[in-house]
Amino acid sequence: MYGQFGGQYVSDGLKIRLDEISKNFEEIKKDPQFKKEYFDYLRDYVGRPSPLDFATRLGDYCGCKIYLKREDLNHTGAHKINNAIGQALLAKRMGKTHIIAETGAGSHGCATASACAMLDLKCTIFMGKEDMLRQAPNVKRMQLMGAEVVEVTRGNSTLRDAIDEAFDYLMNHEDVFYLIGSAVGPEPYPEMVEYFQKIIGEEAKKQILETENRLPNAIVACVGGGSNAIGIFSDFIDDKDVELYGIEAAGKGIDTKMHASAMSENNISIMHGMKSYFLPDGNGGVRDAYSLSAGLDYPGIGPKHAYLSSINRVKYDSIEDQEAVEAFKLLSKLEGIIPALESSFAVAYAIKLAKTKTKDDIIIINLSGRGDKDLDLILNN
Repeated sequence: MYGQFGGQYVSDGLKIRLDEISKNFEEIKKDPQFKKEYFDYLRDYVGRPSPLDFATRLGDYCGCKIYLKREDLNHTGAHKINNAIGQALLAKRMGKTHIIAETGAGSHGCATASACAMLDLKCTIFMGKEDMLRQAPNVKRMQLMGAEVVEVTRGNSTLRDAIDEAFDYLMNHEDVFYLIGSAVGPEPYPEMVEYFQKIIGEEAKKQILETENRLPNAIVACVGGGSNAIGIFSDFIDDKDVELYGIEAAGKGIDTKMHASAMSENNISIMHGMKSYFLPDGNGGVRDAYSLSAGLDYPGIGPKHAYLSSINRVKYDSIEDQEAVEAFKLLSKLEGIIPALESSFAVAYAIKLAKTKTKDDIIIINLSGRGDKDLDLILNN
């Protein structure tokens, strides 16, 4: 599906369970009743469609037309709810009653906890100790919605380790459904996440055509594993005149190795059941990533993104943490919109990209989430 990338590098026991998910996923894609239920929830519970906001002052600052796809206005404050509801409905259809999930910044954890509360499903969230400290408000939100939040202390206690812990739990508990939040993992997860996130790009295309009567010149989205980016890119991939930019976290700088830009090191490896680009540790393994942003602090990238890079359809670049912090503050002051720190990497890159554009060119930034969760981190940075 993704050239040499992706796959299902898992044990035989796990493969049986993944194949069951694949079978049911293929069925729901053809089921009008499932689609109606899903889209009803997106409209009435999530609040979709999310606006495409013309950012007048940011555009004046940048020197071109800037639009923000406002995923921060969704219920629970990010794009993650689109996928969480879809997979939770699938799990319920399969007769599962216990959902597990990983989370870094806490946005996926909150979305999963919310969907499980609504659908009366038991919810367990694995979160690294370091991320629990960085994102304490989201931990409280998850717990308030009835989720058990399990502190992960292995490794660096971040997103990578939370995913490892969740897979270990899955292997030992046959009654659970693992609701992966990013476009990573063994098949069918990357495809499922894209399927439930593609609503972002479908809406954005319709909205920009209604507003400007033309497609944008460029779309910019941040990338950790890559769910928000693949969501907005999906409907524009065949539109060759639309430039697509996926922005990873450069941490303290690419040269320092203290970063989370897997694409920058051009190393193909296997982790979390998939083949993709990962940060090499020099010994044939994968080293830990680093970023101030808990949601981008992942040492790899989703296989669809790896494939899109290999065919030169998407340009993947990076922004250092401090640049993202400045963009966080700038958007807050210019537009009265406090973005998630993750989204601020896309904002920072769009500001740079705008220097190469004319005043009539259009850039859409996917504002993947809101930044109230990051206030203490930013103000103390």
